[in-house]
Amino acid sequence: MEQYVIKGGTPLSGSVDIGGAKNAALGLLAAAIMTDEDVTIDNLPNVNDVNVLLGAIEDIGATVKRIDEHTVRINGSTIDSLSVDYDYIKKIRASYYLLGALLGKYKKAEVALPGGCAIGARPIDLHLKGFRALGANVDTKYGLVSAEAEALYGSHIYMDKVSVGATINVLMAAALAEGKTIIENAAKEPHVVDVANFLNSMGANIRGAGTDVIRVVGVERLHGTTYSVIPDQIEAGTFMCAAAATHGNVLIRNVIPKHLEATSAKLADAGCIIQEYDDALRVIASDVELRRTTVTTLPYPGFPTDMQPQMTVVLGLANGVSTVTESIFENRFKYVNELARMGGQIQVESNIAIITGTDKYTGARVAAPDLRAGAALVIAGLAASDGVTIVDDIHFIQRGYEAFEEKLRGIGANIERVSGEHEIQKFILKVS
Repeated sequence: MEQYVIKGGTPLSGSVDIGGAKNAALGLLAAAIMTDEDVTIDNLPNVNDVNVLLGAIEDIGATVKRIDEHTVRINGSTIDSLSVDYDYIKKIRASYYLLGALLGKYKKAEVALPGGCAIGARPIDLHLKGFRALGANVDTKYGLVSAEAEALYGSHIYMDKVSVGATINVLMAAALAEGKTIIENAAKEPHVVDVANFLNSMGANIRGAGTDVIRVVGVERLHGTTYSVIPDQIEAGTFMCAAAATHGNVLIRNVIPKHLEATSAKLADAGCIIQEYDDALRVIASDVELRRTTVTTLPYPGFPTDMQPQMTVVLGLANGVSTVTESIFENRFKYVNELARMGGQIQVESNIAIITGTDKYTGARVAAPDLRAGAALVIAGLAASDGVTIVDDIHFIQRGYEAFEEKLRGIGANIERVSGEHEIQKFILKVS
């Protein structure tokens, strides 16, 4: 098993380039199989989740050709199976997007019930409600979801709660349904907009993505396209928090600043200086005393739940008592006990973390409980002025961050990816 080993206490400085958005890429890859023509997608992040989904797409018979590390060409004309194997689903939750894509194209699909990070209940009842509204017969048994229809028909669908996954899944199926579909209380996240734009570039007729009402006029077929994935707002936000926690000065390039407004606003509340450019953003926290603030996670454009652990690490170093309220997932504070090993003073009551700022974190051995919490523990290690931090279970982090340690080293971090105790001891000797 691999670990990250970190000697912290150095302010990060320099510039870092942000890759394509993992969450957008997963939706685009699933939608790419909905035509029998070639689809080329570039700016793909080379992360485990993307590679697992590409494996699932190949497994059902589609042709997948890697043009380079960040570009893939997919052709769905060779699909010979409408059943997605459990081995893929248990690794990444977003494999369920193949349900909407296959149902839209072939009017039939079978996918195992999903897995992914254990951050709380994420039922797929809204997905199934949407498919049923479009005319599909949906059944769940033996750990499988199967959906089938003679034909799909446009419908008026109200989402009982905002769900990114359900919005994207129903959007894909509706794109090839007969007639007009209206999705109310739709998710507004940037990756929902990206999937809608991608489908439109393939000939779909989708309007209103980015608002809470999306209108889809079904088309008979989709055609090939070439498309570039949007920048990853969560990767960018993670580096923003790393700059803040280490009192650094970092230019974060290849971003859409509008997508980062909630994170920027809270870091500014905490005392950081945020400078925005056309496609870049600078976080200045050198000579800054971090201040307390309050954060509540909300659907976009609110503060993203995927940034909650990273922001909590920053607030753990701020003067005063901060609160972070998690309104999306109930198990998102599992990292708090790990952060306490590094000196964090956090008390969790129900869905609220009460954070008493401390002078510093200290190095410790911790384990990543999920993707974003793992990244947050790395940030804490970078900020720790005493000792060495070892982060176990980094396979979670590798699900969503490409070349994480290399990018961090590029802005001055003392971090290495190692395998086993011998390499850990070598690193400790080198930095002591």
